[in-house]
Amino acid sequence: MSGHAITPVAWEHPEAQRLRAAMTAEIGAMYSDDPTSQNRDGRLDIDPDSIVFTALVRDGDEVIGHIALRRLGDDLEIKRMYVIPARRGGTVADELLAEVEREARALEAPRLILHTGDRQRAATAFYTRHGYTPIEVYPPYEQLAYSLCFEKVLR
Repeated sequence: MSGHAITPVAWEHPEAQRLRAAMTAEIGAMYSDDPTSQNRDGRLDIDPDSIVFTALVRDGDEVIGHIALRRLGDDLEIKRMYVIPARRGGTVADELLAEVEREARALEAPRLILHTGDRQRAATAFYTRHGYTPIEVYPPYEQLAYSLCFEKVLR
């Protein structure tokens, strides 16, 4: 680990909200020219009561990343994994993913699932490199033409 501090926080934590808003803006711009994109604002509702874990990663006083887990049916789903653009390409994303996988194992999840989009090639490559494999698009994402879904078996 590089010395980044990963700290669990509430879903409503102001810094968590700020990073999710930055992610929403970035992803929205990525899909803004796609008329089939029904979720350009990144707002498929997330029930805060479904969130079982949220964490921020800091480098000193600077908040540089966010990740969350939510219950979706019988599964745990990775939500809103985000690293600020200036800090991408290092170890921050690896550290966040390792932390959320540890948390999922502690919660005895048999697997982790996630949703991303077909224009998020760096995310797709990242998750594949970390052992995530494609699965059928699961609800509620089947309505989004650009959806890609993945899983990683944890046990």
